[in-house]
Amino acid sequence: MRHYKPPFGLLALLLAAALPRPAAAQQVLLRADPVTDTIPARYGPNRAFYQHLFVGYTAVAGAPAGPGAELRYLQSGELFAGLRNKWRVAGPAAVGLDARFAYLRYQLRQTNQKLVPTPQLHHRETLNLTQLQLEPFARLSFGRRGNVVGNYLDVSGWGGWALGASHRYEDRPGQGQGKRTLVKEARPAYLHRWSWGLGARLGSGRYALLARYRLADSFSGSAPATYPELPRWLLGLEVGVF
Repeated sequence: MRHYKPPFGLLALLLAAALPRPAAAQQVLLRADPVTDTIPARYGPNRAFYQHLFVGYTAVAGAPAGPGAELRYLQSGELFAGLRNKWRVAGPAAVGLDARFAYLRYQLRQTNQKLVPTPQLHHRETLNLTQLQLEPFARLSFGRRGNVVGNYLDVSGWGGWALGASHRYEDRPGQGQGKRTLVKEARPAYLHRWSWGLGARLGSGRYALLARYRLADSFSGSAPATYPELPRWLLGLEVGVF
């Protein structure tokens, strides 16, 4: 009687099945660091600190202090761009500091009563100031709020230095045989280089209505006493870049 011998291949298969196998690879579904993941975020529109760019335009508003400095109001205004830093104090309250570059232009109306800067009439005439300004402000937010800019009211004080000042005019026809003559007088002594005032801003999200009132005089002590003060108000719109 012959004994049955199982095939060698079947024995190898059974042996392999009986041996312990290494654990299968596992896929990491969530990785967390308890130390860092529990630290609250400090940067954001409604968090401890926020920073963003902004641009805007304000129109000159109001009347000069007397005759002789009438303006073309649609062509008179300030174009500006800057960087805003905001620190949240507590709840809806925050403080901040703006640094901005501003270009202010007064376009003078040519009338027989003109005194600034001379009675001489031209086809077009402007007084121009290129300024670097700083504006600290206090903010009160209101309405529904999350980590967004939301609705707010800012009150501020501002000051600036005129990096450049000029008086420009254009005559038509020009001198000689030219069609026009363009003249630029740089840094006239009668224009004040320092300026300061108060401001307010009412905003929602990236858009804000703003008003600024200039406390400093437009003209320096070297200007003729007959020069009337230029309009002190600037009213306009600001757009945040974020």
